[in-house]
Amino acid sequence: MSKSNFQLSTFNFQLIRVAIVDDFRIVIDGIEKNIIESGVAVLTGRAGTIAECWEMLKTEQPDVLLLDIGLPDGNGIDVCPRIKAKYPAMNILILTNYAEYTVISNVLGNGASGYILKNAMPEEIMEGIRTVASGKRFLCEDANVLLQKGKHGGIELTRREGELLRLLVQGYTSLEIADKMCLSYETVRGYRKTLHLKLGVHNTAELTRIAIEKRLL
Repeated sequence: MSKSNFQLSTFNFQLIRVAIVDDFRIVIDGIEKNIIESGVAVLTGRAGTIAECWEMLKTEQPDVLLLDIGLPDGNGIDVCPRIKAKYPAMNILILTNYAEYTVISNVLGNGASGYILKNAMPEEIMEGIRTVASGKRFLCEDANVLLQKGKHGGIELTRREGELLRLLVQGYTSLEIADKMCLSYETVRGYRKTLHLKLGVHNTAELTRIAIEKRLL
């Protein structure tokens, strides 16, 4: 390649602008390291809550927004359609620990361009960033397997999730459930959040309706 052609190629090359919304700094630091080493992207913003995300987006709209689901002030599934409505050109790549068919399905139905698990290899995370930045959908290998498997099966709950669901439908509060299940209040809150995500609901009334409709009790 001639010097002039090299200069032209360098001039035309644009780094993928990436922002991350995650409440664990170690996650952001690790991904930022991968981004820097990739040579194809740059981290332009970071936030730890949904509120911080909105503030960040006022001044910086990245090509790819890496968005966690479980955030201190809400969940990424609910905020996805709002972000896409305000910033339609932005590509959202969900980065999470939730490996559940219903969660993946809900995310894709709410405007996200991709889904990747936090335990994915650095190469797979970068592949996801490049793919959604190009306007295509990306699912990490584990998420793709779960999505295909889930299309042919029902909702699967663990024994504890099933017990918690039964108590919620019976009208017990989280404090009462914690006492009955010999768990901490925070643990019950965690199980409850997972149930809401798995079933795609936002409150106990919806949870009860879905549980009855799908015969989960």
